[in-house]
Amino acid sequence: MDHQELRAALAETRSVLTPQLGLDWGVPAGPLEWSCRDTLAHIGHDLLAYAGQLAARPTDRYLPFDLTARQDARPADLLATALACGDLLALALAAADPGLRAWHWGPTDPSGFAAMGVAETLLHTHDITTGLALDWTPPPALCAAVLARLFPHAPAGEPAPVLLWCTGRGELPGRPRRESWAWRAALAE
Repeated sequence: MDHQELRAALAETRSVLTPQLGLDWGVPAGPLEWSCRDTLAHIGHDLLAYAGQLAARPTDRYLPFDLTARQDARPADLLATALACGDLLALALAAADPGLRAWHWGPTDPSGFAAMGVAETLLHTHDITTGLALDWTPPPALCAAVLARLFPHAPAGEPAPVLLWCTGRGELPGRPRRESWAWRAALAE
């Protein structure tokens, strides 16, 4: 995966959330304890953190910084911030040598950071749309790419429901909802 898939995920988020900016973003974001507003800020936080990791290339830790959204920020401002952070990650991915490694619970290549960026964007956009009572499903091709990179042992099936199941957001026939999960972006050493 690379910056192109991330840009496609960001375009999805922009498309589905922009018409909803006048709704009540204080409601819970689907199954999360966070509000839709805080979840949108979280997307920006993670995308910025991944961009920072790629730029600094630490080998054993996360950089000690966080994105903090102002309490008076409107949903439109938070969406612009999240998308800007996504653009920063996309630029870092486009510039990164494929052999680059940076920390995410082990040495992770740019493809892993791209997959995590796409996953964070799609999954939390789904959380927000669920909280706002919108009917939206992440695009199958992007979900399939995330599954292949972060969940290679995922069960067969339609990519979006499988990704939602892998991350504890849905059920699959014959499989209970997952209570805990983790993806593995770091490469085997």
